[in-house]
Amino acid sequence: MNIISKLSIIVLALGLVLTGCKKTAGDKAATGAAKEVAAKSAAAITYNVTKGASKVYWTGSKPTGSHMGTIDVSGGALQISNGTLSGGSFTLDMNSITCTDLEGEQKAGLEGHLKGLDAKGADDFFNVNKYPSASFTITSVVPSTTVPDANVSITGNLKMKDTEKSITFPASVVVLGDKVSAVTPPFKINRTEWGINYGSKTVFNDLKDKFINDDISLNISLETQK
Repeated sequence: MNIISKLSIIVLALGLVLTGCKKTAGDKAATGAAKEVAAKSAAAITYNVTKGASKVYWTGSKPTGSHMGTIDVSGGALQISNGTLSGGSFTLDMNSITCTDLEGEQKAGLEGHLKGLDAKGADDFFNVNKYPSASFTITSVVPSTTVPDANVSITGNLKMKDTEKSITFPASVVVLGDKVSAVTPPFKINRTEWGINYGSKTVFNDLKDKFINDDISLNISLETQK
């Protein structure tokens, strides 16, 4: 899922720094129970998300191929304390889900299925009529040098549909004057942990080779301004 070449994070989604081991981009996010969000520091400076320049890039795959696309970040902010990221949150507009590698009817069909626009398959994926947004809230940030192109490890609560879980992922956060960018290398989450089970062979045992992989690859790219 790009997270930017400008200045860019969100949230969402997540390679955890483990026991001094070097980790590579594309690791699966460390996932657990949602964590308590710390109070905002009085000294923190708020940088608001720049809409249109902040997105989450996604890639989903199955045995016969893959598809990719974007989700718009509709709002949020990052908090900077003493020149470093200390907190923040952002919201995803789930109605903005797009597929960027298809055109015409195939594109419209896949996007409609992901959004759940047909009542028959509304809950197969994201059911945007019932759940128009998803969110990510930072709970902790620590320095990191174990992942290329990342200088911090971010932990936060990702909420999709009725489920909220803690995830940890690497990111590059750059503070430059009145702007802050947060960009993640690709990381993976297991969609079934948020109850998105359609086509999962770990949930349904009769799919044979007609399954969709549980792991979704994400890139978060946030651009913010004071």
